[in-house]
Amino acid sequence: MHKSKEFIGIDISKKVFDVWSEKWGYKQFKNTSEGFSAFLLLLTSQSWCVMEFTGSYYHQLALFLHDNDVAVSVVNPLVIKRFIQMKLQHNKTDKSDARMIVRYAKEQPLSLWKPQPQYIRDCKDLHTVISLYHKQRTALKNKLHSFVDQGLKGKVVTSVKRHIRQLDAEIKLLESQLETIIKTHEQELLSNLLSIPGLGRKTAILLIVCTNGFKTFENSRQLSAFFGLSPVIRASGSSVRGKTRISKRGNPMVRNHLFMCSFTAYSKNHQCKALYERIVNKGKSKKLALIAVTNKLLAQSLAIAKSGVRYDPDFKSVNPSNNFSF
Repeated sequence: MHKSKEFIGIDISKKVFDVWSEKWGYKQFKNTSEGFSAFLLLLTSQSWCVMEFTGSYYHQLALFLHDNDVAVSVVNPLVIKRFIQMKLQHNKTDKSDARMIVRYAKEQPLSLWKPQPQYIRDCKDLHTVISLYHKQRTALKNKLHSFVDQGLKGKVVTSVKRHIRQLDAEIKLLESQLETIIKTHEQELLSNLLSIPGLGRKTAILLIVCTNGFKTFENSRQLSAFFGLSPVIRASGSSVRGKTRISKRGNPMVRNHLFMCSFTAYSKNHQCKALYERIVNKGKSKKLALIAVTNKLLAQSLAIAKSGVRYDPDFKSVNPSNNFSF
């Protein structure tokens, strides 16, 4: 199927998207509905568009192409980056990126992109606003502490406190709406996830929303990397042994929720407790042990989502190679 297709590489940014095809070379279009329509005129039934997962920029174009029956693949930008490095391509421009995406498409297996269900998209919109309100709330709380330290009183302090209460109310309302949607569409999965000792309700809901019900993940390593919890060794100078840290890519709110869950999990989840104690007994830090526990929670969540059964404390992984070594 790949050989008969005409691959078009797309490098997309906020205002424009650059495309490259072996048939008609390089072109640039505005990242608007008019630009999408102009690009569509160049495509045929043999066209296969390939682009990188670039935050929110790619989604509208991918959805437009999908709705117009154009084959679309969306590739992790890190995969493309490694491919370019492997091919020793050093000149990085929008044109060269689009061209290298075509080269990648011709040499590597691709999967067709499908849009997420509407309820997941609605949940992600709610999650985006909730995250925004949490950031605003944190900024206001910090400012309030600063005002109090300065001895300020009166209308300014009262106004900030009122604004914080309003944000609290909005966050509570949106979280309730988010939970209602998930209960409507993913009640069984939510119930199964909540059977994991230490995994909280808000965290379980966020995991479902951010992973589309775990449908696009094959193993726990992929899941950990997606949320920025995979270990990265940083070495400097002539040092052989570097410090192990997490990559911190991905959604910080989910990562923070998981880390908070790890405190409960290492005492109530006996698999997490055994992992925590094993790492600490090796002389490694408690923080590193807690990070390992967060990864264990992700692995348990994925296993439950794939199997469709509730948590089993006696379950043993048949593929331990998916686990990280801390």
